[in-house]
Amino acid sequence: MYALLATLVASVAIVPLLLHWLSPYFIQDLRYFITIVRKSFELKAYARRVPYYSVLDRFLDMVNKHPDKPHIIFEHKTYTYRDMDKQSNKVARVLKEHVGVKRDDVVALFLSNEPAFIWFWLGSAKLGCAAAFLNYNIRAKSLLHCFACCGAKVLIVGSEFKSPVEEVLPELREQNVTVCFIDDGSIMPGCVNLSGEINQASDEPIPQSQRNDITSKSIAAFIYTSGTTGLPKAAIINHERLWLGACILGTIGFNSKDVIYVNLPLYHSAGFTLGFNGATAEGGTVVLRRKFSASQFWDDCRKYNVTIIQYIGEVLRYLCNVPKKDNDRDHMVRLAIGNGARPEVWKEFLNRFGKMVVTEFYGATEGNVGFINYTNKIGAVGRQFFLHKLAASYAIIKYDAEKEEPIRNSQGLCIPAARGQPGLLVCKISNVTPFSGYVKNEQQTEKKKLRNVFRKGDLYFNSGDLLKVDKDNFIYFQDRLGETFRWKGENVATTEVSDILSMVDCFEEANAYGVSVPGNEGRIGMAAVKLKEGKEFESNKVCKHVMSHLPGYARPRFLRIQNSLEITGTFKQMKCKLVQEGFNPATIQDPLYFLDESTENYVPITQDIYNSILSKEMKL
Repeated sequence: MYALLATLVASVAIVPLLLHWLSPYFIQDLRYFITIVRKSFELKAYARRVPYYSVLDRFLDMVNKHPDKPHIIFEHKTYTYRDMDKQSNKVARVLKEHVGVKRDDVVALFLSNEPAFIWFWLGSAKLGCAAAFLNYNIRAKSLLHCFACCGAKVLIVGSEFKSPVEEVLPELREQNVTVCFIDDGSIMPGCVNLSGEINQASDEPIPQSQRNDITSKSIAAFIYTSGTTGLPKAAIINHERLWLGACILGTIGFNSKDVIYVNLPLYHSAGFTLGFNGATAEGGTVVLRRKFSASQFWDDCRKYNVTIIQYIGEVLRYLCNVPKKDNDRDHMVRLAIGNGARPEVWKEFLNRFGKMVVTEFYGATEGNVGFINYTNKIGAVGRQFFLHKLAASYAIIKYDAEKEEPIRNSQGLCIPAARGQPGLLVCKISNVTPFSGYVKNEQQTEKKKLRNVFRKGDLYFNSGDLLKVDKDNFIYFQDRLGETFRWKGENVATTEVSDILSMVDCFEEANAYGVSVPGNEGRIGMAAVKLKEGKEFESNKVCKHVMSHLPGYARPRFLRIQNSLEITGTFKQMKCKLVQEGFNPATIQDPLYFLDESTENYVPITQDIYNSILSKEMKL
């Protein structure tokens, strides 16, 4: 009997070792899966509560738990949890009593990164209203489009945005929009200045009855896509989705003692949902900066004892490009979370600023699937764990970049991509993984839906992103559809080409894309590059590097040297304008170069070379 018991105990003890031997990451995979399952059950419990327990209610709980704890630190001023609560009560009363905002109305915010943004969101939520977060960089047609599509009748404007609003004021008046400024100075006729009213308003709590009928499916906010390919789309963010984003920080170990540095725009899901709401849900402190500044970044981190930082797009590269200092590693930052870090920048960042944890994740504002790199594998966005894949019902399928559609078999169904092969990420639309779509944009909402994927009649979310899974189950982001191009029958991932070019010593950054050449099928490789300060373009060295690291079809045949590379408000590189402008030296003022493989050199593009390419005298 004892021998049998001893054998059983030994067998149980050896199971974890056996699993670790078969899959070195099994324990981490399982631990992460258990964490997200636990978070899922918490959110389901919140949804069953009457009244519903929202992110706002968590904030109010934190106000009661530690009212005098710093919540927001902004431009040398500290606002406690109690301060933020009272100020948002004032805002809610002014919106209701002086502006006429009612339950289910939409309040559009045209504000910079400042405490007022948070006051107005909290105030709107306390009234049972949704808020639309307008990108403060948009103007004219885009501004009117974004405002109109969310159905708002109230526009809250920061003092620094008088000019762009004045340009569209006649159109706003035609739509009977109430334009409200937060400004101690003079404003345009017909607009409302709320500063005085807010100062004089009562800060008494807003009754819970104002939002008693809110559910997990009620709209909390509208967050707009970055608009890299046309006018921005307003993604519908319900309270359940707001909670999902707010849970990410807690999932990776953020706690109430942490201080997070938020310099990403609050109008974007990374800054607002993950950064602000994520920290608030855990009772942490947010250091809020009006705009990102690479030169001031680490000084701020040291001054405010920041422990968690956020990045997106090219942010880590910008930090690495700042001149080195003796105190680069003198900080308390233990974790960086974000997406868009390229492997070579990731390594350089860690080597220079210390061995903090970099947690790359994958997700989209409107998407229904996401991954977190909880193993800190450089370059990966997460891992494919069979239990997670089973629960989320996602897949990576074969995609034809030339036809711009998934590859289907003889039955008309999609085909899973092989390991190591880039494919389109799709995720089943269900109660577990819902897709809310875009407000007042049924056409774009339908474009994100993919039918008959693995069974006739099934429905999946089309992420528009190409990912791949390697032999060890690590998931890597490859490219976005429209940014991958096809040349000589081969697909080319622009991110891979950009990464290769960024390895060249004279280049500070690179942005690869494909351009059309009349008379040729597909698009040929081109790249916009920025030189490092004090460096010259070493054409022979660049050519040899490209030819030794990239196959012929993927090599950028044209280079365009720019003083700066254009990015979106969320630090994503812009390609559309570059693609449209092509490589004509007659219309482009920037220096242009052509890859002449016969001389193994990048040579300046003259009008004669350009004409020879168009006439096919010069082969590509």
